[in-house]
Amino acid sequence: MGGIAVGHVLGALADRCRHEALDDLNGDSAPFTTGGCSSARGAAPARRNRDQLLHVAAEAFAADGLQVPLDEIARRAGLGPGTLYRHFPTKEALVEAVVHERLRALLDDARARAASNEPGAALFGFMDRLVAEARAKQDLVDALARAEVDITAGVSETAADIRDAVGVLLARAQRAGAVRRDIGTGELMGLLSGLMSAVRAPSARQADPGLMLAVLRTGLVTGAGA
Repeated sequence: MGGIAVGHVLGALADRCRHEALDDLNGDSAPFTTGGCSSARGAAPARRNRDQLLHVAAEAFAADGLQVPLDEIARRAGLGPGTLYRHFPTKEALVEAVVHERLRALLDDARARAASNEPGAALFGFMDRLVAEARAKQDLVDALARAEVDITAGVSETAADIRDAVGVLLARAQRAGAVRRDIGTGELMGLLSGLMSAVRAPSARQADPGLMLAVLRTGLVTGAGA
């Protein structure tokens, strides 16, 4: 992956306090400050800018690959390069943040479903989302693969949290008699991983992922309550 100009990064970091007033006018504030810089002022606009950068970056990487320059991502987001570099000093940091954001959304959803009064529907609903996202987000996965980018270490904690959250959903569904009791989190994650890989395969372009998931669901229900 191409390197990031050192001058851009160092300049953005050195001038963050001097430009804070201008950033506020443009709807941004540095995500970290020192000395007389106010860390609270502009927090909400800064968050909006960060979200906008992540949204634009995800689309850019998916459509054009990871070779898209950071300055171009900032331009598409309607923000200055300095704003982008304050949030994401390197392209690696931006790529990792894009993937982490998607995983975090999945984690939040899984944890929210754990409060459902219908444990079986909660588990199956989350499975539906996993499979749907696996197919819909294939563009970004392909871009990461083509660039040989490995961000496993950076997102491993969130991925582990998702696994734990799935385990909670599974256990609740089993206690409610909605899912067979002889399957564990490891087996379920293995099945889901295989299914998500299958729906992304070129040979499965014409396949119905909903039907594939329904077959898996039938297997999970068979023998439930026994």
